[in-house]
Formats: sequence, C-alpha cells, structure tokens
Amino acid sequence: MDLSKIAVSINKAINTQEVAVKEKHARTCILGTHHEKGAHTFWAAVNRLPLSSNAVLCWKFCHVFHKLLRDGHPNVIKDSMRNKADLADMSRMWGHLSEGYGKLCSIYLKLLITKMEFHIKNPRFPGNLQMSNRQLDEAGENDVNNFFQLTVEMFDYLECELNLFLGVFNSLDMSRSVSVTAAGQCRLAPLIQVILDCSHLYDYTVKLLFKLHSCLPADTLQGHRDRFQEQFKKLKSLFYRSSNLQYFKRLIQIPQLPENPPNFLRASALSEHISPVVVIPAESSSPESEHVVETEDLVDTDVPSLPAPPEVKFDDLFGTSAAIDPFNFNSQNGMRKDDKDRLIEQLTREIQALKEELESFRLESGRLCQALRGRVNELEAELAEQSHLRLQAAGESEFLKAELDDLRRAREDTEKEQRSLTEIERKAQANEQRYTKLKEKYTELVQSHADLLRKNAEVTRQMTVARAAQDEVEAVRREMQEKVKSAQEAADRQEREQVKQLQELQRELVSTQTDLDSLKTIMASSQQSSEVLGTQLVALESEKAELVQTLSKVEAELAVQGEELQRVQSSLATERESGVKTAEALQNQLNEKESREQALESQLVAARWSSLQGAVGEAKRIIQDSLSQIDDPAHISCTSSADYLASRCQASLDSMERLQSAREAFLADNTAVLELVRVVTQCGHLVGDTIVQGSATSHMVPVEQADALSESVKTCGSEALALLGQMKQQDRLAAADCSKLRAALEAILTTAEKLRPRGLELQQGELGDLVEQEMAATSAAVESAAARIEEMLNKSRAIDTGIKMEVNERILASCTELMQAIKELILSSKDLQRDIVESGRGAASMKEFYAKNSRWTEGLISASKAVGWGATVMVDAADMVVQGKGKFEELMVCSHEIAASTAQLVAASKVKADKDSANLHRLQQASRGVTQATAAVVASTKSGKSQIEDTETMDFSSMTLTQIKRQEMDAQVLVLELETRLQKERERLGELRKKHYELAGVAEGWGEEEEGTG
Repeated sequence: MDLSKIAVSINKAINTQEVAVKEKHARTCILGTHHEKGAHTFWAAVNRLPLSSNAVLCWKFCHVFHKLLRDGHPNVIKDSMRNKADLADMSRMWGHLSEGYGKLCSIYLKLLITKMEFHIKNPRFPGNLQMSNRQLDEAGENDVNNFFQLTVEMFDYLECELNLFLGVFNSLDMSRSVSVTAAGQCRLAPLIQVILDCSHLYDYTVKLLFKLHSCLPADTLQGHRDRFQEQFKKLKSLFYRSSNLQYFKRLIQIPQLPENPPNFLRASALSEHISPVVVIPAESSSPESEHVVETEDLVDTDVPSLPAPPEVKFDDLFGTSAAIDPFNFNSQNGMRKDDKDRLIEQLTREIQALKEELESFRLESGRLCQALRGRVNELEAELAEQSHLRLQAAGESEFLKAELDDLRRAREDTEKEQRSLTEIERKAQANEQRYTKLKEKYTELVQSHADLLRKNAEVTRQMTVARAAQDEVEAVRREMQEKVKSAQEAADRQEREQVKQLQELQRELVSTQTDLDSLKTIMASSQQSSEVLGTQLVALESEKAELVQTLSKVEAELAVQGEELQRVQSSLATERESGVKTAEALQNQLNEKESREQALESQLVAARWSSLQGAVGEAKRIIQDSLSQIDDPAHISCTSSADYLASRCQASLDSMERLQSAREAFLADNTAVLELVRVVTQCGHLVGDTIVQGSATSHMVPVEQADALSESVKTCGSEALALLGQMKQQDRLAAADCSKLRAALEAILTTAEKLRPRGLELQQGELGDLVEQEMAATSAAVESAAARIEEMLNKSRAIDTGIKMEVNERILASCTELMQAIKELILSSKDLQRDIVESGRGAASMKEFYAKNSRWTEGLISASKAVGWGATVMVDAADMVVQGKGKFEELMVCSHEIAASTAQLVAASKVKADKDSANLHRLQQASRGVTQATAAVVASTKSGKSQIEDTETMDFSSMTLTQIKRQEMDAQVLVLELETRLQKERERLGELRKKHYELAGVAEGWGEEEEGTG
C-alpha cells in the first residue's frame, strides 16, 4: 500500500467540515497501520494539522485516533505514547472553553490518554477490549491484589467514557431531530466506539467484582460497590437514550442493561449475569458509506471520473474509400498497392473491430452497474422491511412477556392453593404424631406401674401391703382411663375441626376450579400455556385425592388405636392378677440377694483395707527413696531456693490437715476409703518432695544453717515413716498421731523463711496483689493518655488552621493508634500471665506462684510501671508540641522509650510461656502492632517537622555579599559547636545507661542471684 495514499486518506478523514468521518477513509488509515506495523505515517500527517486552532478538526482527529487505538495495529499504542504530553497540553488548552467542540475535545483527549495508559499498564488487554474469561483470569495472575487494582483502573476508564457520553448529549438540543443533521452526526459518530468500550468494561467489571467478593470480606469492597452502582445508573440511562436516536438505529444495535444491578453479596447471582453484546451490521458504518471495491490498494471514489475522450474515428480523418482519398496516389496513377498499404488497411480493420468490442463492453458494464444499483436498492428495502419486522417481533415479544407474567401470576395462585393443601396435610400429620405420643405416654405409665409393683414386692413382706399396692394400681388405672377418655374427646374435636377444614378446602377447590376455567378461556390463544395449566390442574386434583385418602387413613388409624387401648386395658387387668403371684417369688429373690450382699460387704471391707495398705506402702517407698537421695553423692550438685522450699512445706502442712480429716472420716465410715487413699498418696509425694528440696536448699546456705536444715529434713522423714507404719496396722490406725510430723514440717518452714532473700519482704498476698494493681494502673494510665489525646485533637481542630492543624491531626492520630496498640498489648499480656500461672502453679494458689517466682513477678511490675510512665510522658510531650512549646524530638524519644518498655513487658511475659500458646502468638502480634504504631508516630512527627520547616523559607535576596559571608561564618561556628555538644551528649547518654543498668540490677537483685547460683 502506497504511503502517499494513506496520507491523503488521513487528510480527507480529518478536515474542518462539520460532518461525520467517512468510514472508507478511516478504514484506509486502519489498514495503513497494519501495513507499516505502526502509526508513524499517521502521526507524521497529524503533526502538520492545526489541531490547536480548529475545534472541529481536533474532534475528528480524536474520532479517527480512537478507531486506530481500537482496530489498528497493536504498535499504535506504543507509537502514540511519545505524543502523550502534547495530547495532555491540548486537552488543558481546550478545557478553558465552556461550551461547543472545545469542551468536548478536552474530555475526548482525556479519555484517549486514559485508554493508552490502561493498555500500557495492562498489555494483555487488546485495543478493542475483546477477551475471553480465561484471558481475563490470566490478566490478574491469580492474585487478589492485582484483581483489586485492575477493577479500580477499569472504574477510572469507564468514568472517562461516561463523561464523554454525557458531554455529547448535553451539547445537543434534544428537542429537535439532531441525529439526522450533519452537525449532529458529527458529534454522535464517536459514541459508537464509546458504546463498544463501555459494553466490555461493564462486563469485565461485573466479573471481577464477583471474583473479589469470593476472596475478600464485603466491608472491604463497599467502596467498589458504591462506585459500581453510580456508574451502572449512568450507563443504563445513556444506553436507553442512545437506543432511541434514529442515527444509531441504522448503525448499531445497543444492548439494554438489566433493571437492577447485580447483587455481589450473593455468589449465585453471577450465573444470572448476561454479558451485553453490541451488534454492528456488516454494511453499515456511517450514513455516507458507499460500496467500495477493495483491492490491494484502495481507490478513492470521491475523485470524479474523467469523461471518456471523444472517439476520433480513423475514417473521419483519413477517409473510408481509397477512391476518394486524395493521398492515394497509387490509385490515381493506377499503380498496385504495395505491402505497406495492405498492412495499413488490415490495422484499420482491426482497430475498428476493437472499438466495436470496447463499445459493447462499455454498454455491458453500464448495464451491470445499473443492475447492481437496483439490487442494492432492493437489499436496502429488504433491510428496512427486516427492521420493521424486528420492531414488530419486539412488540409481539413484549405482548408475550405480558401474557407470560399473567401465567406466572396464575401459577403462583395455584401454588398458594397447593401450599394450603400441604398445610392441611401437615396438620393431619401433627394429629397423628399427637396420637402416637399419647400411646407412648400410656406405655410409659404401664412401665412405671410395673416398676412400682416390683418395688412394692421387694420392700413389703406382707400381703396387706400388696393389697394396698393393688388398690393404688387400681386408682392409677382409673386415672389412666380418664386420661384416655379425655384424649379420645380431644381426638374427636380435632377430627371435627379437620372435617370443617376439609369442607372449607373443598369450597376453595371449587372456587379454584372456576378460576382455572376462566383462565383456560383467557389463554385459549396460547396452546402451550393452556397445556401447562391443564397438567397443573390434574396435579391439584391428584393431590386432592391423595389428601382425601390420607384423611381416610388417619381415621382408620384412630380406630385401630382405640382397639389397641382396649387391648391394653385388658392386659393391665391380667397383669394385676399376675402381680400377686410374682410378689412371693420376688420376696424369695430378695432374701437370697440380702445374703449375697452380706458376703460381698465382707469382701469389700477386705478390699478397702488392702487398698489402704497399698497406698501407705507406696507412700513409705516414696519417702524412703527421698531419704536415699539425700545420701546420694550425685545429689550434692542439686540446688533449690528457700522460696520454693517454703511453698513445698506449706503444701505438705495442708496435706497433713486433709490426712487427719480423711482418717477420722474413714474411722467413722469405712466406705470413705478412696479419699483416705488419695490423701495418703498425695501426702507421701509432698513430704518426699519437701525432703528433696530441703536437702537441695542446704547446698546453697552456710554450713551451720545447712546442718540444721539437713537434720530437720531427716527428722521429718523418720517421723513420716513412723506415722505410715502406724497407719498400716488396722488396730493402731485410730491411735496414729500426726503432731510430730507436723512439728518437723513447721521447723523446716521456719528455717526456709529465715533463708529467704531480703528482696522478698512482701507477703505472698501483697506480691500477687501488687502485680494486679500495677497492671490495672498501667491500663488506667493508657486509658487516661488516650482520653487526653482525644481532647487535644478536638482542641487543635477548634483552634488551629492550615498546615499546623494538618500536622497536629496527623501526629495525634498516630499517638491514638499507639495507645490502642499498647492497650491491646496489655490485655494480651494479662491473658498470657493468667495462662502461665494456671499451667505452672500446680496445687499451689496464684499468690504462692507469684511468691515462688518473685524475680519474674518483680520484672513484670517493673515493666508495667515503665509502660505507664512512658504513656504519660508521651502525652505531655504531644501536648507541648501541639501548643508549639515543645520539640518534635521529645515526642520521637518518648515513642522509642515506649517501644522499649513494651518490649520489656513482652519479654517478661513470655519468658515462662509455652511456645505453642495461642495467647503468646496474640501477644507477639500485639507487640508487632506497637512497633508499627511507634514507627507511624516517628514518621508522622518527622513529616510534620519537615512540613513546618519547609514553610519557613530562607530569604537571602536582600543581603549583600559581606552579610552573606558573615552569616556563613556564623553558621560554620554553630555547626562546630553543635557537633561538639552532640559528642558530649552521646557520652553522657552512655554513662546514664550504664548507671541505669547498675541501679536496675541492684533493684532486681541480679547480683544476689549470681552469688546464689555460684
């Protein structure tokens, strides 16, 4: 294809005439891009056009460029991106005009820029946006984030399309038939491309939103749904308005959107979605479209064909007869024609034949052209007739839809009747179930009566008592007869009600029959619908017959149940007679059972005593094993703390109290042996543990105290063995004395209390309460800090304005988020501490656990205090910054201090936690939240500082060279002073941290721990 012809077509398509672009010129431009595989020729021709000075010229350029982006070679988009800046400048220039083509050009250029950017970002989408569902899924790469961003970009793309749509319609006077004028068609022609784009964008947006709703929560996509609802209303209105224009009816078939937008909260609604399809007739592209014969190079049919040159006949010039030819010297002279003359005559005859043949061809071609024009006219008439038939078919379809709605309403009425029949059947089933329950109740009463007879036979030994039981059974029988009579009366009443309901139902069926007859007369025209109603009527009649049959079955079952009641009454009389006979047999069985019970009781007493002896023997072996561990050389390396020894001693003393009470209970009633066995076993374990821990504690104390503690431990072991020896003998169990063993345990407890470190002056209850008080105080401090921040935020909004208000709001908002994160961290820490205490305290109480782990408890208290203090200081610093009296650096330092304090609290909380604990994972998540919130505070503080400092611009325009040099020297001096001061402050900070570490070690007792472990 010749590039010059492409340039000519571009100039013809983009001109200053206010008429629509001819399709043949636009098609030539599109074929040219595919021929040269790009848009270099197009832009070379366009850059010479005065697009910035003529709005109509720019409008037609946008139309042609839009066609190239959609249907041209894929490289058109890449070649056009280099002109994006020029298009943006042109859009801003035309945007200054408030009406006419200028405003429309500005909107159209923005749309074209958006289209290019969209296809550059998403190269999988072709220019005409035609993709399959599989290609659409591949475009998102199975990543929900990509689908989310792609949906936003499609919303922006569709918004630009709708803006152009609205702009064109608002610029037209709809009170006149503008679509048949050349100026109106010039404005409406580009909307065909817009309709094609909008149909695809709407379809893809719906599919992507359904996919997002299947992966993300509905609240996250609320903004997407709101934006889609707005665009759906606009697009539906614009499609409806466009379909009513005469111009579009001949060129494009515009789809109609559904009445309501899709419900994305219901996943099954995707199957109800129908993709809108835009249909363009094959031969209709523009009102001025002509039938053009396409060859390898398109021919411009606008150039008028030159008239055929006048036929210059050979005979008119040279004559036809040689006799009258003045130049025929041979004939005049009587000479013979030579070979040249004969050749001339032959050529003349051939030329004449060719002229005649050419003339016949010309006439034939004219006839064929005339026939083709007639055929074209016939096809156009046939097309118009088909359009008319299509409109008639549309009207008939609307009429059939109305009839279908009537049929649906009739079907709904019949369904209501069917539901009423179902309700009656359900009531009948309920009655049947009620009768079944009465029968079951009667069976239960019979069984309870038999149980009472058996109990009376076992308990009573005299026949008088048996007669009294018979009288009681007779009374129960009479009561049952009364209940059965009342049940029968209720059944009769229910049956009468069912008969009434059946009569009402029959009347309703009669009315339904009349309604169905009337519907049959109305729907005589629709054979298929009448057949459907006929089948429904047959179904109703069959259901009615089934219901009548069901009712008859219910009546038969009621009669059968009455007969069963009579049989049960007769069987009850026979059972009453047989009850007297079975009473004597049961009495004999009772005597045999008592004798067997006495033998079993003696065996049970022996088993109880043997189990008690086994428990006592096991406790003795545990204590003997503990005493043997004391003398084992390997035990010398074992150590323990006085706190733990005291807790074990206290637990052993408590077990001694339980042992005394269990022994007394066993002596009073030998059936309470299980409690005594359990207490003896537990006491053996606790006393053995006390002996082992006492020996291990003696390895950590001075020699004198170690000897006394070892002696006390051995005394405790010997007393425990003596006590268990007494309890093993049945005759000495009552005289067993626990006072000596209790005294030995109290001596060990006293020694352990003396050996406790001086850092644990607090009682167990006070230490446990102090932990709770400090955690509560920390929570209160954080709550108070959050309330103060909210108060400062409200005050800043009321007083400050501009950049200062923006900076204050950002800083206070980040501080509020930090307080919320700290609050969540404290709650998670409390839950984790509760889990630690519950899993680690064993039989001890919570306060004993805190006392046992005093170092860990004091660490929690210290960390909690640090968090509360840091929150209070940060709020004070934020208050000073908002008032303009503080420094941003103070706020950043407070944030870092809070992060360190919370890290200390997390470390203290999770040091004893199980690594698989759910609360530990929640605490770590909360710790990361505090870290992120701290970073947000620091970032917002730095941003606010830089934003405020940027407003304080330095103006040196009024200073002289000498003044500037003086200021430069002063600045250098200040920089050196600040560097020196910075170095000194860093050294001071290092010393302060060392001193803080030393004081913290003294307060926490780190040195004592090291000495104890050494």
